[in-house]
Parts: sequence; structure tokens; C-alpha cells
Amino acid sequence: MFLRIDRWQTELPPPSTPDPAGAAAVQELMGGKFGEMSTLMNYTFQSFNYRFKQGTRPFYDLIANIAAEEYGHIELVAATINTMLTGVDIRDVESEAYKQHYLFGGKGALPADSHGKPWNGSYVHSSGDLIEDLTHNYFLETGARSGKLRVYEMCDHPAARALTGYLLVRGGVHQVAYARALENLTGANLSKLFPTPRIPTAKIPECQPHIEAGEHLKLYRFSPNDYREIVAVFNGTHPETGEELQVVDEPPEGFLPQDLPPETDVFAPDYAPEEIAEIAQKLRKAAGLPDKVTGLVAND
Repeated sequence: MFLRIDRWQTELPPPSTPDPAGAAAVQELMGGKFGEMSTLMNYTFQSFNYRFKQGTRPFYDLIANIAAEEYGHIELVAATINTMLTGVDIRDVESEAYKQHYLFGGKGALPADSHGKPWNGSYVHSSGDLIEDLTHNYFLETGARSGKLRVYEMCDHPAARALTGYLLVRGGVHQVAYARALENLTGANLSKLFPTPRIPTAKIPECQPHIEAGEHLKLYRFSPNDYREIVAVFNGTHPETGEELQVVDEPPEGFLPQDLPPETDVFAPDYAPEEIAEIAQKLRKAAGLPDKVTGLVAND
């Protein structure tokens, strides 16, 4: 089961100048072969199909726990795309190739890649062989890192830069985790491959605040009581910095999400959102809820 917390794993800037072309590029980080939907579903199905959990518990805990973090990464990519599309006038996108955002996306993220091709299950590798799956996962995180670096170079929008800066650091943690698991199982020293691709993460300005906060060293445990045996695998030193790796026994505190404004030209959430708000307020009052909305957002 998943416990959902209404926070973003990192802080993203509020909407600024719209960037529809950049939003289309960021879609690759969502639904591309090496996007966040692929990392989520690969690790999720591997954890679903995992056999002999009790005999090999640390490795199961590692895969299952990282899968939970990837769910939050999907939310961050979607939030970034939605931020970049806020304020776009659909009359100005005639020359934009990626029209799916407006025709049926409501100026929102889609489960598709940068060409509009829907994400598909053929991207999922769940062989049942632990070493094969872990090797695939390391390769998948390496391909994901390449994609983030390329999107970083293509997009200078503040939200895209903030997103890729954070995901490069957290994806690096997952690379290290799978490398440590394979080293423990086979003796193969994948740490000699770091960083891969060969661009030091610390050189990227948007990565530096997360590195200073130690996010490159931490593997969070996304469960109140489960997946405790990841400490048996995720330990030792970081292959680039030599600092001690650490397991944090709770999810990150997170940041309040931005409440994005209605976009009435694509009927999101309606052509007359104030009518829905009026209905919602009546329902809240009938349910005995307080006058002030209970949920929290960054721009309340």
C-alpha cells in the first residue's frame, strides 16, 4: 500500500513566463523510455513479483522502497510541466508541435514522451532474476541521468532547472544503491563508473543546494515501519565524495505544493470554475468543515 502525503519532495518555483516548448521536452522525463514512469513501474513490478523475500529481505526492501520514492518523482515532473504551461494562450500555440497538452491535457502533464507517444509497459523489465534486474536498474538510472542532463541543457525555465537539479541528485542516490547491491552480490565494483555520464553533479548550480543538504547521501525510508533492512545494502561511502551513506528512517519533510490557477480556455477545472468553488463551499459547510480550507498550499 502507498501512504500519500500532500507535499512535493522538493520546492519548485511558482509559474513565471510560460514555456510550452520546454514543457514538451520535460515530457521525456515523464513518459520516455528512461523517464520517471519507467523507473517507478520497473521497480514496482520487480517488488510485486519478488520471490523469497524473507531469505533475501535487504534486496527486496531496497527495490520496494526506491519504487515508493519514484511515485513522488512523477508528481514533481507533472508539477513542472503544469507550471511551465500556466498562462499559455492556446491561440498562440499553432506553431507548437506538442498540441496534446491543449487538445486533451487541459494544460497538464500526460503519460507520454516528448513526441506525444504514450508510455507503455514494454519499458518494464521484471525478469525475476535479482542480479539481472539490479543490473537493468543501474542501467535505467544511468539512462535517466542522461535524459535529465539533456533536458537541463535544453530548458532554461526556472521550474525545469529546479526539477532536473533535484532529480539528478536523487537519481544519483539510486545509482549508488543499485551499484552497492550488485557489489554485495557479485563483487563487481561499479563505483569505478561514477559519475556516469561523466559530468560531476556538483558542477551543476541547481544541484548544489541539495548536495550541501546531504541529499546525495541519503536513502529515505518511505514507510512508518517497513523496509528496515535496506541498511544492510545501502552503507559505506559515496563513490564520488567518500562521505558516509545514510538511511533516513522517515520520508523527507517535503514542501507545500503550488496551487496553480484555473485555465478557463481549456476548461480546467471548468469554463466557470467559480461555480464549482461555490458548490464545493456549500458541500464543505454541510459536512461541518471549518470556513477556512483545511488543505495547505504554498501560495494560500
